[in-house]
Amino acid sequence: MGIWIEAARPKTLWAGISPVLLGVAVAYSDGIFHAVSAILALTGAVLIQVGTNFHNDLADFKKGADTSDRLGPRRAVQSGMVTPAAMKLATYLTFFAALLSGIYLMMRGGLPIVVIGFSSIAFGLLYTGGRYSLAYLGIADVFVLIFFGPVAVAGTYFVQGLSWPIEVWIAGLGPGLLSVGILLANNIRDVLEDGRAGKKTIVVRLGRDAGIRIYVACMVLAAAVPVVLWKGYDSPAWILLSLLATPLFFKAVTLLRAIPQEDGARLNGVLAMTARNLLIYTILFSLGWVVAA
Repeated sequence: MGIWIEAARPKTLWAGISPVLLGVAVAYSDGIFHAVSAILALTGAVLIQVGTNFHNDLADFKKGADTSDRLGPRRAVQSGMVTPAAMKLATYLTFFAALLSGIYLMMRGGLPIVVIGFSSIAFGLLYTGGRYSLAYLGIADVFVLIFFGPVAVAGTYFVQGLSWPIEVWIAGLGPGLLSVGILLANNIRDVLEDGRAGKKTIVVRLGRDAGIRIYVACMVLAAAVPVVLWKGYDSPAWILLSLLATPLFFKAVTLLRAIPQEDGARLNGVLAMTARNLLIYTILFSLGWVVAA
């Protein structure tokens, strides 16, 4: 059982959970909170991310990106702990469970939620799967920003209130940008392995230093999101609580710059720190909406 928990990559699951929490908080602030929809949205988000992680474990093994020399945590298929057939079955069962959890939401929300649900699963499969996988083309960062940010937050809001004002989409940029930071931390750690395997992430294409600069930009822009909402869209000042997380962002930046490329264990720590910072930022951002309700 332990290897399946590892394969689910629990330290990164905050990327799927955080935008749902934020969407629920904004809905609560607007007086449209719907408990059943909120719970099912959270369930579906987690299942889709776990399914994506399972598929990534299998696809990277098949394409040679995961080897015994990897700096990151062990992978289930590459280590021989799980067979490719078992991982493939687990991937499809997890995505099927996500679809089941979304039936009520699709009935409630109609076509927009159907599109979001199926496109999210398609993104999960295309992330590292197929001849033209998003990660291997170096464009996965854009899709992470979209699906773990505005789409997830606005979708969560929509299944509760059946509308999605522009403020919800803008708010979603915060967790989306920090989720891109998680991916960048991962790809900075793996830049040498990915380059040898032909996995042309944005860090492989532009280099480690450029990857760190993009990481910094994601942190700065995420911090700017609540300020833009407060100043430009009359959102409650309480959402500025999220700015309390910014010192944590730049602690991670300092570490990322200082840790040598070969020190995989410490780079893993920065990845986990980035995921934790996403959670803290989202909790503070969400708390601001709830307190202002």
